[in-house]
Amino acid sequence: MGKELEIKLSVENQYSATAWQWLEQRPEARPESSKPLRNIYFDTPDGLLNHRRVALRVRQAGDRFIQTLKSQGEFVEGVHRRNEWEWSLADANLGMDLLVNHPVLEGLDTDTLQPVFETNFTRRTLLLEDKNSLIEVAFDSGEILAGGDRQPLSEIEFELKQGQPVELLRWAGAVSKVVPVFLNMVSKAEQGYHLAGVAGPMPKADGVVSVHGFLELLSACWLRRVPMPIGDSDLSEIETVAEAAGLKSDCQRLIAKLASGVLVNDLIDEGSLGKFQLAIAHNARA
Repeated sequence: MGKELEIKLSVENQYSATAWQWLEQRPEARPESSKPLRNIYFDTPDGLLNHRRVALRVRQAGDRFIQTLKSQGEFVEGVHRRNEWEWSLADANLGMDLLVNHPVLEGLDTDTLQPVFETNFTRRTLLLEDKNSLIEVAFDSGEILAGGDRQPLSEIEFELKQGQPVELLRWAGAVSKVVPVFLNMVSKAEQGYHLAGVAGPMPKADGVVSVHGFLELLSACWLRRVPMPIGDSDLSEIETVAEAAGLKSDCQRLIAKLASGVLVNDLIDEGSLGKFQLAIAHNARA
């Protein structure tokens, strides 16, 4: 079992090339590869894996097939962490024997697993290496397919290989100053399920909203393209962290726009939203 520590930014295709060129020119950068990836996600007819916040996929990269199982993640030191298990396969068929008695799948009838959606994209990677860290950066550009529906996919993922999580936030923050980005807490799997019509529950904003809760709510509203249900929520923690980051007025403007019903999706191109997200994630680490 391994653990992923990563930050994911959604970015419009029109800005992706600019972000790549900027990173590629950094002295710490070392371009790696470009390859097409086909990813088939599986679940039971009643969506039991989705209900448990577990993702099961088979990825094809050239003539290699890898089966991956990922459990629900958590927000740690400003970045996303989750458990994952990987196995090599001979072909694109699920390795059922690898799933028997797996603790994450307890009580699940693996014989009922079936394809639900695909995420197919080209991945370009580069490494960022200095005395403090080693980070793999993946630019994913393609689409999500579910039934007869499809939607574009364009993301930048920063995954920590060595070093401290703060380095992920530092690099992601640097990119946010180059192009408009959105710190996205919604996984590719969640996007696929939503396109397939199997959306999970909407996070609630009752009581005091934590920084993680605020970021999660932003992502949930982005996915569903609905106004953010701020209502009478207590956003004092967000305001305190934002003030510590020197973003008090930015926070007030953002909350006012969200409270008036402006969609998260319509704020991204302005460029300030992604910077704000990364700044409060950084200042909330402690």
